[in-house]
Amino acid sequence: MKISDTNIFTERQIEIMQAATQRIDKHGIQDLTIKNLAADLELSEAALYRHFKSKNDILMGLLNYFILEMEVRLSAIISQAEVKSEDLLKQVFDSQLGSFVKNPAIVSVIFSEGIFQFNKDLNTRIMQMMKLMQLNIQSVISKGIDAGQIREIADSSTITTIIMGSMRMTVLKWKLSGHKSNLIHDGTTVLSGILNMIRK
Repeated sequence: MKISDTNIFTERQIEIMQAATQRIDKHGIQDLTIKNLAADLELSEAALYRHFKSKNDILMGLLNYFILEMEVRLSAIISQAEVKSEDLLKQVFDSQLGSFVKNPAIVSVIFSEGIFQFNKDLNTRIMQMMKLMQLNIQSVISKGIDAGQIREIADSSTITTIIMGSMRMTVLKWKLSGHKSNLIHDGTTVLSGILNMIRK
């Protein structure tokens, strides 16, 4: 799904968010300002403010889009009733990590805790994104335990936290490397190690 596949944004808002993504990719989120973005788009700052109230409003748009896209992806995977839990987990993380590789700017947004610390709305959206992933993974773990495919070394919530924490560290290392490490390979290796511990 692309931003343009949704109807919740105007064409100009989509153009602005795409420009914001490009700037974050090239220069980092700290360099995303209304002044810089207006220059990138050859617009006046006043013109840009007609479409977004602030930089945080643009970031909220990016988060809203990514959450919508994430819901569609995860729903399609989780709905495969006949697929084993282990394979569902692999599909979920292949999909999520692949999405990060294609959209590295969203990782910069997600890991910019300094921005969210003082903005309740952005913080809430990040928490919703994490909750969405948590609920999907936990449902797969619970299904695997019930089917006798996963060992109940802890409750499904704890196993989910272990998996998500490990993946978050892997994504952070990829971000700090300047996206030079192989996120898909590293994430797959981490998940395989966890699956070896919990597989029945």
